[in-house]
This record gives sequence, structure tokens and C-alpha cells, in this order.
Amino acid sequence: MTLAAAPLDTALLLPMTAHVALTALLYVLLTVARAPAIWDIGRRADGRNPWTTVEPRISANLSNQFEWPLFFHIACVLLMMFGTSTLAITLAWLFVGGRLLHSAVQVLTTNVRLRGLVFTVNFLSVLGLWGVLLDTVSGRA
Repeated sequence: MTLAAAPLDTALLLPMTAHVALTALLYVLLTVARAPAIWDIGRRADGRNPWTTVEPRISANLSNQFEWPLFFHIACVLLMMFGTSTLAITLAWLFVGGRLLHSAVQVLTTNVRLRGLVFTVNFLSVLGLWGVLLDTVSGRA
């Protein structure tokens, strides 16, 4: 006996991939920022690392990509299984845009208030995705 899997709705795959690409970019930036200290590449003439102040912010932002975004990816995978909607796709792209903006604010500035405001966009987008998911699943019951 074989079970046939329902076809996946892959409309959310692109925003998920965009978030993975952002995370990969942060790994590259962190490698570049650590290169002077680790490999002696790019040190200043006096021996200092020019990335000393930004490296901890890149590292913290990279860690952030494995916290709240986990719930984004889970919601997307479940919606791909149960069916998605224009609202879900819009919320997913809003999340990705918010993540890009959040990363820029965290890496390039020390403005915690602005970073918190931008995070609110990400937070509400994911809650919205979970609301769409619950609505989709409850409509199937």
C-alpha cells in the first residue's frame, strides 16, 4: 500500500529562500568581519581589526535568524501542505522585507528603538501567518 502525497503549494518557497539567502549573506559578512582577527587578512597598519565594532552586531543578527524566523518557516511549510492564500504570501514577503530591514538596522546602527519597531513588523507578520494557517486548517475540518 502506498500513500500518495498531496502536491505542495510552493508559492511560499521563494520568500523562505529569500530568508535563507539573507542568513547566508550574514555568514559571509561575519567571515569577512572576523578575517583580520582569524587569518590576519585586512588588518590595519597598526594591527587593529577595522571591523571590531560591527562584528558583534553581525554575530548577534545572525543568531536572530534562528529565533523568531523558526516560526515563520514552520508556518510556511504547513501552509504549503494545507494550501496558501494571497494574504499568506503577502505576510511572508512582509516578514522577509522586515528581516532585511531589521538586519540593516542592527548591523549598521546602534538604534535599539528603531530595531524594536522593525522587529514588530516581523513579529506581527508571523502571527498573521499562524492566523491564516489556523483559519485554513479549521476550514478543512
